[in-house]
Amino acid sequence: MLQRVNPGHKALADYRSIIRRELYGELQELAGRLRGARVLHINATSFGGGVAEILYTLVPLARDAGLEVEWAIMFGAEPFFNVTKRFHNALQGADYELTIEDRAIYEEYNRRTAQALAESGEEWDIVFVHDPQPALVREFSGGLGEGTRWIWRCHIDTSTPNRQVLDYLWPYIADYDAQVYTMREYTPPGVEMPGLTLIPPAIDPLSPKNMALSRDDASYIVSQFGVDVERPFLLQVSRFDPWKDPLGVIDVYRMVKEEVGEVQLVLVGSMAHDDPEGWDYWYKTVNYAGGDPDIFLFSNLTNVGAIEVNAFQSLADVAIQKSIREGFGLVVSEALWKARPVVASRVGGIPMQITAGGGILIDTIPEAAAACAKLLSDPEFAREMGRRGKEHVRANFLTPRLLRDDLRLFAKLLGV
Repeated sequence: MLQRVNPGHKALADYRSIIRRELYGELQELAGRLRGARVLHINATSFGGGVAEILYTLVPLARDAGLEVEWAIMFGAEPFFNVTKRFHNALQGADYELTIEDRAIYEEYNRRTAQALAESGEEWDIVFVHDPQPALVREFSGGLGEGTRWIWRCHIDTSTPNRQVLDYLWPYIADYDAQVYTMREYTPPGVEMPGLTLIPPAIDPLSPKNMALSRDDASYIVSQFGVDVERPFLLQVSRFDPWKDPLGVIDVYRMVKEEVGEVQLVLVGSMAHDDPEGWDYWYKTVNYAGGDPDIFLFSNLTNVGAIEVNAFQSLADVAIQKSIREGFGLVVSEALWKARPVVASRVGGIPMQITAGGGILIDTIPEAAAACAKLLSDPEFAREMGRRGKEHVRANFLTPRLLRDDLRLFAKLLGV
Protein backbone atom coordinates (compact mmCIF):
# COMPACT_ATOMS: atom_id res chain seq x y z
CA MET A 1 0.00 0.00 0.00
CA LEU A 2 1.25 3.48 -0.84
CA GLN A 3 2.06 5.75 2.08
CA ARG A 4 -0.71 8.30 2.56
CA VAL A 5 -0.05 11.80 3.88
CA ASN A 6 -2.40 13.44 6.36
CA PRO A 7 -2.17 17.19 5.66
CA GLY A 8 -4.61 18.21 8.37
CA HIS A 9 -7.64 20.48 8.01
CA LYS A 10 -8.09 23.89 6.39
CA ALA A 11 -11.21 25.89 5.60
CA LEU A 12 -11.78 28.06 2.53
CA ALA A 13 -13.82 30.44 4.67
CA ASP A 14 -10.64 31.41 6.55
CA TYR A 15 -9.24 32.94 3.34
CA ARG A 16 -12.33 34.98 2.52
CA SER A 17 -10.98 38.21 4.02
CA ILE A 18 -7.66 37.85 2.17
CA ILE A 19 -8.73 37.09 -1.40
CA ARG A 20 -11.00 38.92 -3.83
CA ARG A 21 -14.76 38.36 -3.65
CA GLU A 22 -14.98 37.18 -7.27
CA LEU A 23 -12.42 34.44 -6.67
CA TYR A 24 -14.25 33.17 -3.59
CA GLY A 25 -17.53 33.07 -5.51
CA GLU A 26 -16.02 31.10 -8.38
CA LEU A 27 -14.51 28.60 -5.93
CA GLN A 28 -17.96 28.01 -4.43
CA GLU A 29 -19.48 27.48 -7.88
CA LEU A 30 -16.77 25.02 -8.98
CA ALA A 31 -17.02 23.16 -5.68
CA GLY A 32 -20.71 22.56 -6.29
CA ARG A 33 -20.04 21.04 -9.72
CA LEU A 34 -17.23 18.80 -8.47
CA ARG A 35 -18.63 17.70 -5.12
CA GLY A 36 -17.73 14.07 -4.42
CA ALA A 37 -15.10 13.79 -7.16
CA ARG A 38 -12.26 11.47 -6.10
CA VAL A 39 -8.75 12.88 -6.64
CA LEU A 40 -5.37 11.28 -5.86
CA HIS A 41 -2.11 13.27 -5.81
CA ILE A 42 1.13 11.27 -6.22
CA ASN A 43 4.61 12.67 -5.65
CA ALA A 44 8.00 11.57 -4.29
CA THR A 45 8.21 13.15 -0.83
CA SER A 46 6.06 14.64 1.92
CA PHE A 47 8.67 17.16 3.09
CA GLY A 48 11.35 19.42 1.65
CA GLY A 49 10.67 21.40 -1.50
CA GLY A 50 7.84 23.38 -2.99
CA VAL A 51 5.60 20.53 -4.18
CA ALA A 52 5.06 19.14 -0.68
CA GLU A 53 4.43 22.65 0.67
CA ILE A 54 1.77 23.25 -1.97
CA LEU A 55 0.02 19.93 -1.32
CA TYR A 56 -0.13 20.49 2.44
CA THR A 57 -2.51 23.35 1.69
CA LEU A 58 -4.10 22.34 -1.59
CA VAL A 59 -5.31 18.90 -0.45
CA PRO A 60 -7.21 20.02 2.69
CA LEU A 61 -8.71 23.03 0.88
CA ALA A 62 -9.99 20.76 -1.91
CA ARG A 63 -11.47 18.47 0.74
CA ASP A 64 -13.18 21.45 2.36
CA ALA A 65 -14.63 22.28 -1.05
CA GLY A 66 -16.35 18.88 -1.08
CA LEU A 67 -13.95 16.75 -3.15
CA GLU A 68 -12.62 13.42 -1.86
CA VAL A 69 -8.88 14.00 -2.11
CA GLU A 70 -5.93 11.85 -1.03
CA TRP A 71 -2.16 12.34 -1.24
CA ALA A 72 0.15 9.34 -1.69
CA ILE A 73 3.95 9.02 -1.72
CA MET A 74 5.43 6.71 -4.34
CA PHE A 75 7.87 3.94 -3.48
CA GLY A 76 11.50 5.09 -3.48
CA ALA A 77 14.96 4.42 -2.08
CA GLU A 78 18.43 5.92 -2.48
CA PRO A 79 19.23 4.28 -5.87
CA PHE A 80 15.93 5.57 -7.27
CA PHE A 81 16.41 9.10 -5.95
CA ASN A 82 19.95 9.19 -7.32
CA VAL A 83 18.54 8.39 -10.75
CA THR A 84 15.65 10.86 -10.53
CA LYS A 85 18.01 13.62 -9.39
CA ARG A 86 20.03 12.97 -12.55
CA PHE A 87 16.78 13.08 -14.55
CA HIS A 88 15.80 16.32 -12.79
CA ASN A 89 19.10 17.98 -13.68
CA ALA A 90 19.07 16.58 -17.22
CA LEU A 91 15.59 17.92 -17.93
CA GLN A 92 16.95 21.35 -16.99
CA GLY A 93 19.82 20.96 -19.46
CA ALA A 94 22.60 19.15 -17.58
CA ASP A 95 24.85 16.69 -19.41
CA TYR A 96 23.89 13.10 -18.70
CA GLU A 97 24.15 9.75 -20.46
CA LEU A 98 20.98 7.73 -19.94
CA THR A 99 22.01 4.15 -19.12
CA ILE A 100 20.14 0.86 -19.20
CA GLU A 101 20.84 0.50 -15.47
CA ASP A 102 19.28 3.87 -14.63
CA ARG A 103 16.23 3.09 -16.75
CA ALA A 104 15.80 -0.23 -14.98
CA ILE A 105 15.93 1.36 -11.51
CA TYR A 106 13.53 4.11 -12.51
CA GLU A 107 11.04 1.71 -14.06
CA GLU A 108 11.18 -0.73 -11.14
CA TYR A 109 10.03 1.84 -8.57
CA ASN A 110 7.38 3.23 -10.90
CA ARG A 111 6.15 -0.31 -11.53
CA ARG A 112 5.98 -1.07 -7.80
CA THR A 113 4.06 2.15 -7.19
CA ALA A 114 1.63 1.42 -10.02
CA GLN A 115 1.09 -2.14 -8.77
CA ALA A 116 0.25 -0.90 -5.26
CA LEU A 117 -2.12 1.66 -6.73
CA ALA A 118 -3.91 -0.98 -8.82
CA GLU A 119 -4.06 -3.54 -6.01
CA SER A 120 -5.72 -1.05 -3.65
CA GLY A 121 -8.89 -1.44 -5.69
CA GLU A 122 -9.78 2.22 -5.18
CA GLU A 123 -11.43 4.14 -8.00
CA TRP A 124 -10.29 7.66 -8.90
CA ASP A 125 -11.79 10.33 -11.12
CA ILE A 126 -8.50 12.25 -11.27
CA VAL A 127 -4.94 11.02 -10.67
CA PHE A 128 -2.59 14.01 -10.38
CA VAL A 129 1.08 13.03 -10.82
CA HIS A 130 3.80 15.51 -9.88
CA ASP A 131 7.17 15.79 -11.65
CA PRO A 132 9.30 13.11 -13.34
CA GLN A 133 9.68 10.71 -10.41
CA PRO A 134 6.26 8.98 -10.77
CA ALA A 135 5.73 9.81 -14.47
CA LEU A 136 5.46 6.14 -15.54
CA VAL A 137 2.77 5.22 -12.99
CA ARG A 138 0.01 5.83 -15.50
CA GLU A 139 1.59 3.45 -18.02
CA PHE A 140 2.29 0.68 -15.53
CA SER A 141 -1.12 0.88 -13.85
CA GLY A 142 -2.98 0.52 -17.13
CA GLY A 143 -4.69 3.86 -16.67
CA LEU A 144 -6.92 2.34 -13.93
CA GLY A 145 -10.66 2.84 -14.57
CA GLU A 146 -12.26 3.78 -17.87
CA GLY A 147 -13.31 7.14 -16.50
CA THR A 148 -10.03 8.01 -14.75
CA ARG A 149 -8.40 11.20 -16.02
CA TRP A 150 -4.65 11.66 -15.57
CA ILE A 151 -2.76 14.93 -15.04
CA TRP A 152 1.03 15.29 -15.12
CA ARG A 153 2.33 18.43 -13.41
CA CYS A 154 5.86 19.61 -14.25
CA HIS A 155 7.26 21.97 -11.61
CA ILE A 156 10.60 22.57 -13.36
CA ASP A 157 11.86 24.39 -16.45
CA THR A 158 12.30 21.89 -19.31
CA SER A 159 12.86 24.43 -22.09
CA THR A 160 16.43 23.23 -22.83
CA PRO A 161 16.27 19.54 -21.90
CA ASN A 162 18.74 16.74 -22.32
CA ARG A 163 17.19 15.04 -25.36
CA GLN A 164 17.97 11.49 -24.24
CA VAL A 165 15.92 11.85 -21.06
CA LEU A 166 13.16 13.84 -22.74
CA ASP A 167 12.83 11.36 -25.61
CA TYR A 168 12.66 8.50 -23.11
CA LEU A 169 10.01 10.09 -20.88
CA TRP A 170 7.85 11.98 -23.33
CA PRO A 171 5.92 9.08 -24.92
CA TYR A 172 4.62 8.27 -21.42
CA ILE A 173 3.88 11.89 -20.53
CA ALA A 174 2.09 12.49 -23.83
CA ASP A 175 -0.49 9.84 -22.85
CA TYR A 176 -1.69 11.97 -19.93
CA ASP A 177 -4.97 13.82 -20.42
CA ALA A 178 -3.32 17.07 -19.35
CA GLN A 179 0.26 18.29 -18.98
CA VAL A 180 0.44 21.22 -16.56
CA TYR A 181 3.29 23.72 -16.69
CA THR A 182 3.88 26.95 -14.82
CA MET A 183 4.36 28.90 -18.05
CA ARG A 184 4.63 28.16 -21.76
CA GLU A 185 8.32 29.09 -21.79
CA TYR A 186 9.04 26.04 -19.59
CA THR A 187 7.74 23.51 -22.11
CA PRO A 188 10.21 21.38 -24.10
CA PRO A 189 10.70 22.19 -27.78
CA GLY A 190 9.60 19.90 -30.57
CA VAL A 191 6.98 17.82 -28.74
CA GLU A 192 3.22 17.51 -29.16
CA MET A 193 1.26 18.65 -26.11
CA PRO A 194 -2.50 18.70 -26.84
CA GLY A 195 -3.33 18.73 -23.11
CA LEU A 196 -1.08 21.68 -22.20
CA THR A 197 -2.50 23.74 -19.33
CA LEU A 198 -0.70 26.69 -17.73
CA ILE A 199 -1.09 27.03 -13.95
CA PRO A 200 1.45 28.95 -11.84
CA PRO A 201 1.98 27.68 -8.26
CA ALA A 202 1.12 29.67 -5.15
CA ILE A 203 1.77 30.07 -1.42
CA ASP A 204 -0.50 29.62 1.57
CA PRO A 205 -0.81 32.98 3.39
CA LEU A 206 -2.12 31.29 6.55
CA SER A 207 0.50 28.57 6.89
CA PRO A 208 3.07 28.78 9.71
CA LYS A 209 5.63 29.77 7.09
CA ASN A 210 3.61 32.75 5.85
CA MET A 211 1.24 33.87 8.62
CA ALA A 212 1.75 37.31 10.10
CA LEU A 213 4.45 37.56 12.79
CA SER A 214 5.05 40.64 14.89
CA ARG A 215 8.47 42.22 14.54
CA ASP A 216 9.19 41.44 18.19
CA ASP A 217 8.38 37.76 17.71
CA ALA A 218 10.43 37.55 14.52
CA SER A 219 13.36 39.31 16.20
CA TYR A 220 13.26 36.95 19.16
CA ILE A 221 13.29 33.87 16.91
CA VAL A 222 16.08 35.12 14.65
CA SER A 223 18.25 36.18 17.58
CA GLN A 224 18.11 32.63 18.97
CA PHE A 225 20.25 31.54 16.02
CA GLY A 226 23.03 34.04 16.67
CA VAL A 227 22.08 36.55 13.99
CA ASP A 228 22.38 40.16 15.19
CA VAL A 229 18.92 41.65 14.64
CA GLU A 230 20.32 45.16 15.15
CA ARG A 231 22.40 44.80 11.98
CA PRO A 232 21.11 44.35 8.41
CA PHE A 233 21.14 40.93 6.81
CA LEU A 234 20.66 39.46 3.36
CA LEU A 235 18.74 36.19 3.09
CA GLN A 236 18.41 33.36 0.60
CA VAL A 237 16.01 30.49 1.31
CA SER A 238 16.51 27.53 -1.03
CA ARG A 239 17.78 23.98 -1.26
CA PHE A 240 21.54 23.61 -1.18
CA ASP A 241 21.79 22.93 -4.87
CA PRO A 242 24.03 24.24 -7.69
CA TRP A 243 20.95 25.53 -9.55
CA LYS A 244 20.22 27.85 -6.58
CA ASP A 245 23.84 29.14 -6.63
CA PRO A 246 24.51 29.66 -2.90
CA LEU A 247 28.20 30.21 -3.72
CA GLY A 248 27.19 33.09 -5.96
CA VAL A 249 25.11 34.52 -3.12
CA ILE A 250 28.21 34.51 -0.93
CA ASP A 251 30.05 36.42 -3.69
CA VAL A 252 27.20 38.98 -3.71
CA TYR A 253 27.42 39.35 0.06
CA ARG A 254 31.19 39.89 -0.07
CA MET A 255 30.79 42.68 -2.64
CA VAL A 256 28.00 44.32 -0.59
CA LYS A 257 30.12 44.09 2.56
CA GLU A 258 32.75 46.29 0.94
CA GLU A 259 30.14 49.09 0.97
CA VAL A 260 28.03 48.10 4.01
CA GLY A 261 30.49 46.65 6.48
CA GLU A 262 27.93 45.59 9.10
CA VAL A 263 25.85 43.44 6.73
CA GLN A 264 25.28 39.72 7.46
CA LEU A 265 24.25 36.82 5.23
CA VAL A 266 21.82 34.05 6.15
CA LEU A 267 21.40 30.96 3.94
CA VAL A 268 18.50 28.69 4.88
CA GLY A 269 17.88 25.41 3.10
CA SER A 270 15.68 22.36 3.39
CA MET A 271 17.32 18.93 3.18
CA ALA A 272 14.92 16.55 1.41
CA HIS A 273 15.34 12.78 1.23
CA ASP A 274 14.78 12.81 -2.56
CA ASP A 275 17.78 15.15 -3.04
CA PRO A 276 20.97 13.12 -2.44
CA GLU A 277 23.19 15.94 -3.71
CA GLY A 278 22.03 18.27 -0.94
CA TRP A 279 24.63 17.27 1.64
CA ASP A 280 27.48 17.50 -0.86
CA TYR A 281 26.48 21.06 -1.70
CA TRP A 282 25.92 21.94 1.95
CA TYR A 283 29.55 21.08 2.72
CA LYS A 284 30.76 22.87 -0.41
CA THR A 285 28.89 26.00 0.73
CA VAL A 286 30.30 25.74 4.27
CA ASN A 287 33.82 25.54 2.86
CA TYR A 288 33.21 28.47 0.51
CA ALA A 289 32.00 30.61 3.42
CA GLY A 290 35.49 30.22 4.83
CA GLY A 291 34.57 30.62 8.48
CA ASP A 292 33.20 34.16 8.06
CA PRO A 293 31.37 34.87 11.37
CA ASP A 294 28.79 36.98 9.53
CA ILE A 295 27.70 34.11 7.26
CA PHE A 296 25.08 31.78 8.75
CA LEU A 297 23.94 28.46 7.26
CA PHE A 298 20.81 26.78 8.59
CA SER A 299 18.51 23.94 7.54
CA ASN A 300 15.55 21.91 8.77
CA LEU A 301 18.16 19.66 10.41
CA THR A 302 19.44 22.56 12.55
CA ASN A 303 15.97 23.22 13.99
CA VAL A 304 14.92 25.72 11.35
CA GLY A 305 11.32 24.92 10.48
CA ALA A 306 8.43 26.82 8.96
CA ILE A 307 8.05 29.41 11.75
CA GLU A 308 11.79 30.08 11.78
CA VAL A 309 11.87 30.59 7.99
CA ASN A 310 8.92 32.95 8.41
CA ALA A 311 10.87 34.94 11.00
CA PHE A 312 13.99 35.17 8.84
CA GLN A 313 11.94 36.28 5.82
CA SER A 314 9.90 38.77 7.86
CA LEU A 315 13.03 40.42 9.22
CA ALA A 316 15.42 40.26 6.24
CA ASP A 317 16.50 43.60 4.84
CA VAL A 318 16.81 42.05 1.37
CA ALA A 319 15.67 38.62 0.17
CA ILE A 320 17.84 37.15 -2.58
CA GLN A 321 16.99 34.41 -5.05
CA LYS A 322 20.05 33.98 -7.23
CA SER A 323 18.91 30.89 -9.11
CA ILE A 324 20.64 29.79 -12.30
CA ARG A 325 17.56 27.79 -13.34
CA GLU A 326 14.24 27.92 -11.56
CA GLY A 327 10.93 26.09 -11.74
CA PHE A 328 9.07 28.99 -10.17
CA GLY A 329 10.78 30.04 -6.96
CA LEU A 330 7.97 30.16 -4.41
CA VAL A 331 10.32 31.74 -1.88
CA VAL A 332 10.13 34.93 -3.94
CA SER A 333 6.38 35.16 -3.35
CA GLU A 334 6.91 34.22 0.30
CA ALA A 335 9.29 37.14 0.82
CA LEU A 336 7.07 39.53 -1.14
CA TRP A 337 4.03 38.48 0.92
CA LYS A 338 5.98 39.65 3.98
CA ALA A 339 6.60 42.99 2.18
CA ARG A 340 10.34 42.38 1.83
CA PRO A 341 12.17 43.71 -1.23
CA VAL A 342 13.64 40.98 -3.43
CA VAL A 343 16.75 40.83 -5.59
CA ALA A 344 16.44 37.86 -7.93
CA SER A 345 17.73 36.33 -11.13
CA ARG A 346 15.89 36.91 -14.38
CA VAL A 347 15.10 33.20 -14.82
CA GLY A 348 12.09 30.89 -14.81
CA GLY A 349 8.97 32.14 -13.06
CA ILE A 350 10.76 34.80 -11.03
CA PRO A 351 10.03 37.74 -13.40
CA MET A 352 6.33 36.81 -13.29
CA GLN A 353 6.39 37.43 -9.53
CA ILE A 354 8.33 40.70 -9.69
CA THR A 355 6.58 42.42 -12.61
CA ALA A 356 4.63 44.74 -10.29
CA GLY A 357 7.80 46.30 -8.90
CA GLY A 358 8.29 44.24 -5.75
CA GLY A 359 11.92 43.58 -6.50
CA ILE A 360 14.92 44.03 -8.77
CA LEU A 361 15.81 41.53 -11.49
CA ILE A 362 19.49 40.87 -12.06
CA ASP A 363 21.69 38.86 -14.42
CA THR A 364 25.13 39.07 -12.80
CA ILE A 365 26.77 39.05 -9.38
CA PRO A 366 27.82 42.74 -9.61
CA GLU A 367 24.24 43.70 -10.54
CA ALA A 368 22.91 41.77 -7.55
CA ALA A 369 25.41 43.40 -5.22
CA ALA A 370 24.55 46.88 -6.51
CA ALA A 371 20.82 46.21 -6.08
CA CYS A 372 21.30 44.97 -2.51
CA ALA A 373 23.46 47.97 -1.62
CA LYS A 374 20.83 50.34 -3.07
CA LEU A 375 18.06 48.76 -1.00
CA LEU A 376 20.14 48.84 2.18
CA SER A 377 20.99 52.50 1.67
CA ASP A 378 17.45 53.65 0.85
CA PRO A 379 14.96 52.19 3.37
CA GLU A 380 11.99 54.16 1.99
CA PHE A 381 12.63 52.81 -1.51
CA ALA A 382 12.86 49.30 -0.04
CA ARG A 383 9.60 49.70 1.93
CA GLU A 384 7.64 50.90 -1.11
CA MET A 385 9.02 48.03 -3.18
CA GLY A 386 7.94 45.56 -0.51
CA ARG A 387 4.44 47.05 -0.34
CA ARG A 388 3.91 46.72 -4.10
CA GLY A 389 5.21 43.16 -4.05
CA LYS A 390 2.78 42.10 -1.32
CA GLU A 391 -0.25 43.35 -3.25
CA HIS A 392 0.93 41.62 -6.43
CA VAL A 393 1.16 38.32 -4.55
CA ARG A 394 -2.28 38.86 -3.00
CA ALA A 395 -3.79 39.19 -6.47
CA ASN A 396 -1.93 36.38 -8.21
CA PHE A 397 -0.02 33.89 -6.08
CA LEU A 398 -2.10 32.75 -3.11
CA THR A 399 -3.35 29.16 -2.83
CA PRO A 400 -7.08 29.86 -3.38
CA ARG A 401 -6.22 31.04 -6.91
CA LEU A 402 -4.23 27.82 -7.49
CA LEU A 403 -7.16 25.75 -6.20
CA ARG A 404 -9.49 27.61 -8.58
CA ASP A 405 -7.24 26.81 -11.55
CA ASP A 406 -7.01 23.12 -10.58
CA LEU A 407 -10.78 22.86 -10.12
CA ARG A 408 -11.33 24.44 -13.54
CA LEU A 409 -9.09 21.76 -15.07
CA PHE A 410 -10.86 18.95 -13.17
CA ALA A 411 -14.24 20.21 -14.37
CA LYS A 412 -13.01 20.36 -17.95
CA LEU A 413 -11.56 16.83 -17.90
CA LEU A 414 -14.62 15.34 -16.20
CA GLY A 415 -17.10 17.25 -18.34
CA VAL A 416 -19.06 18.76 -15.47
